[in-house]
Amino acid sequence: MLSSGVAVDLPVIKAHYADILCQLVEEKGASRGTLLTAADIRPSALSHPDNLITVSQFVALNRAALVLSDDPALGLEYGRRLKFTTHGALSQAAISSETIEEALKVLIKYFRVRFVYMDLDFFVDGDDAVIQLKVRHDLEDLYVFNVEVVLASLMDVNLLLFGTCLLDGGSCRLSYPSPGHDKAYQSMFGAAVSFSAGANQLRFRKKYLGLPIALSNPVARRVAEEQCEEELRHLEANLTVSGRVQRQLESVRWGRLPGLEAIADSLGVSSRTLRRQLSAEGAKFQAILDRVRHTKATLLLQTSPLSIDEIADRLGYSDPSNFGRAFRKWEGVSPSVYRATVSAS
Repeated sequence: MLSSGVAVDLPVIKAHYADILCQLVEEKGASRGTLLTAADIRPSALSHPDNLITVSQFVALNRAALVLSDDPALGLEYGRRLKFTTHGALSQAAISSETIEEALKVLIKYFRVRFVYMDLDFFVDGDDAVIQLKVRHDLEDLYVFNVEVVLASLMDVNLLLFGTCLLDGGSCRLSYPSPGHDKAYQSMFGAAVSFSAGANQLRFRKKYLGLPIALSNPVARRVAEEQCEEELRHLEANLTVSGRVQRQLESVRWGRLPGLEAIADSLGVSSRTLRRQLSAEGAKFQAILDRVRHTKATLLLQTSPLSIDEIADRLGYSDPSNFGRAFRKWEGVSPSVYRATVSAS
């Protein structure tokens, strides 16, 4: 199981994502058969775009592709191959929206139906509109690859719809050190690329949020969103118990994070039963809560005007000093130092 709460043996990845990656690596001289064998994928599984492969198969395919292609910038190139039509109903729902801001809200809501172990967020920071990507797995060898794939795909769709206007005053920030192919990044995202920036973000001027989308169509959007909702229900139904708990905690946008009893009630079980179910998965409520607190803490410190004490309260800490100790354990610095560092970057 990944930290996203999705079991690795669940078939939730659309087969055509695997097929596109195979085509790309084949062009670089590798054998499709070798790739598929390494990922334990039968060739027939890729015969129809609506077929599904498991998370573990897709992870293995990514790893084999990196090795066989011998291309450290493979993630960026693969992301460019994931065109607007690749994402199906998700892209259709976004492109049928009235404005860029509405399209972003659609992407945020349904992003997981295509990228099951990643989350997308959107917020305004001063004059910037920010799209922030969070990778929710502990596969360190695929971290950079996954970020490159998603951000490159987002940029490719942006360039198709709006040309270079969003690059005007825009920037790309990456949480990791330079992987060594900086020119490829600059070609994709423009000159304003910064590494070791603490987060994975695409930034553009917030004045562009109101730009109209030429293909806006309320009927098409409703149909596409209904399909996305169905796919999301299927995905949520296949989450582990710990995954459902994490989703419940993450869904709290305002107000205090709930405790175990409140989460158990929302899931229709007793707190004792929930503890037992989590234990059967080798999970603990406190560990899940701390993971969500960490993610929300960094986001609030980056984007909100709330004081440190107010953030501590929102995260469910009765004593702000406990929040400070927890945050130093997560990030190695106090919340105030973290906020000052991010603001200066």
